[in-house]
Amino acid sequence: MAGNNRTGIVLQQRDLRLLEALETMRVIDREQAKVVAGFRSTTRANVRLLALTKAGFLRRAFLGSNQAVYWLANRELQRLRKRGETAPEPAALFLRHRLEINRLQLLVQYTGIPAAQCWFGRWQNFQQPLSDSLPLIPDGYFEINSSQGIRSSFVEIDLGTEAIPVFAKKASLYLQLATSGDFPKLFSRAQFRVLVVTTSASRLNNLRAVVAKLTDKIFWFTTRESLATERFWSAAWLRPSGDQRQTLL
Repeated sequence: MAGNNRTGIVLQQRDLRLLEALETMRVIDREQAKVVAGFRSTTRANVRLLALTKAGFLRRAFLGSNQAVYWLANRELQRLRKRGETAPEPAALFLRHRLEINRLQLLVQYTGIPAAQCWFGRWQNFQQPLSDSLPLIPDGYFEINSSQGIRSSFVEIDLGTEAIPVFAKKASLYLQLATSGDFPKLFSRAQFRVLVVTTSASRLNNLRAVVAKLTDKIFWFTTRESLATERFWSAAWLRPSGDQRQTLL
């Protein structure tokens, strides 16, 4: 049981995998929970997520009319509940942004990489700036191992709601990270890429134009439709300048 739960529940191994994943993923929807916990049935996933919610391990909200999202019912939420206060729910925009980050993480981590001698290394999420001197909070970071070495990539998910100057500022911080020597100190790696996934071709071109004024290196751009398994690793990526699409591998 958890806290003052009304419903008792015995945690299974897949429940523990789900709860552990939520420590870093923060929110999840049913389809993402199926991947993380290994549910093969949508019905079973729905039943178990509801049971975990009723038992007090998860909180639930809805995006739109029928998309349920879940997050950990942490101690602060439990304290608010004991005092009879209403716990604030995450804003819809934050949820959508977080789900898109998770979508990319699950693709990279749980889908086979279509290249010989390449395998998933690690994924890292961030809630604080990388350092006191660099106020940059990436959406995510992952490493792909290969026989040629380790490829490091930061992830930025753009929903088209952020003002262009805000994105430009973040791009300049990534450039500072690349040129200052801080990246090897923080990650013990020599270099990195920044993968920007946005909503449409027009938005992509606007972001590319902004970055091209700063650099023609480190940044790679694509749209969210490329997150389909068969396209993410293919030649679906554009650099700040030029029209030649490139592959990540």
